[in-house]
Amino acid sequence: MSHVRLWHAAPGNPGIATLAACHPVDPCDGPAVAALATALKVDLVVVGPEAPLIAGVADAVREAGIACFGPSQAAARIEGSKAFAKDVMAAAGIPTAKSRTCTSETEIRAALTEFGAPHVVKDDGLAAGKGVLVTDDYAAALAHALDCERVVIEEYLAGPEFSAFALCDGSTRSVLLALARDYKRVGDGDTGPNTGGMGAYSPVAWLPDGVEDTLSEAVIEPLLAELQRRGTPFSGVLFPGLVLTVSGVKVIEYNARFGDPETQVVLERLDTPLAGLLMACATGTLKPDTDLQWSSDVAVNVVIASDGYPDDPVTGDPITGLDTAAAVDSVDVLHAGTTLADSGELIAAGGRLINIVARADTAAHARSNAYKAADRVQLRGQVRRNDIAADLI
Repeated sequence: MSHVRLWHAAPGNPGIATLAACHPVDPCDGPAVAALATALKVDLVVVGPEAPLIAGVADAVREAGIACFGPSQAAARIEGSKAFAKDVMAAAGIPTAKSRTCTSETEIRAALTEFGAPHVVKDDGLAAGKGVLVTDDYAAALAHALDCERVVIEEYLAGPEFSAFALCDGSTRSVLLALARDYKRVGDGDTGPNTGGMGAYSPVAWLPDGVEDTLSEAVIEPLLAELQRRGTPFSGVLFPGLVLTVSGVKVIEYNARFGDPETQVVLERLDTPLAGLLMACATGTLKPDTDLQWSSDVAVNVVIASDGYPDDPVTGDPITGLDTAAAVDSVDVLHAGTTLADSGELIAAGGRLINIVARADTAAHARSNAYKAADRVQLRGQVRRNDIAADLI
């Protein structure tokens, strides 16, 4: 009997290819993705990255009559446009930073002066996690803002950051997953430019009791209700980036999909099967009182990126040592921007390349194993942080 793959990925990478059949389809081409899903007779399509969601791929899949986990193009604007997100947050009464949306130099200069330093400047559109500049340098803030067609400038929110994921089924129902903390700056001690994330851990033990209830009541439910009021109900995973300020939790931004490096540590601790939850979201049958089962272990993720990341990542360099890294106790080695050369050699194909995820009974143990495994990965000029989860020790 021939083996039939139960999982498919498009386009996939060498990591997921060990689990799924990969197909060379443009993930932002909705009709092509829908046609592939139809031909494969799949039960559920999960649209992962933000670009396909904003391109309307989930809409195309649903129109083909296939269950799809991921918001519509209209609802995905909550991530695709910072200005739209700010407008929705204001209408829903969600706690967030004061801001101004600017399209001219006069407006930009006025907003930078109004809010003062540190300056927070956000490209209104998608920028792969690198469209946000936080700086005390007025000239740098002005230059970044002028380089954007439309820009959101906002007050700086001081405090430790963390992330949440809420599963949503197109109604106002949601189920909150475990919380995580990630590290956006490229360098140790939160130095250097913003990235898509250089590492993460879960759970976040330093958060106050009851924060999950606060998130559901003040951050998730009002947003879902406002999007539904606008005729753009949200189905999929809502991913707010958050900050714990002296006046409470506030929203930095919303994303419309699972995001790394936090997803890796959250799902590492989830003992409830994920597929059933995703299908419930896709079919509008999510039960808000779902009792998720979680491991009490700590999960730590260390990201390995290309030389030159994030400004000018080098591609084509060989990556070795993954097998020995995966041999470390309770460690998973997950691929991101990797590909295979014609010779069959694993090479860098993007910025962030590898996630080293360790799970253990204590933060110290998980962190030690993650870095022990990361040390075994060989890549010329690799970029990584060496202080992931150090605040837990």
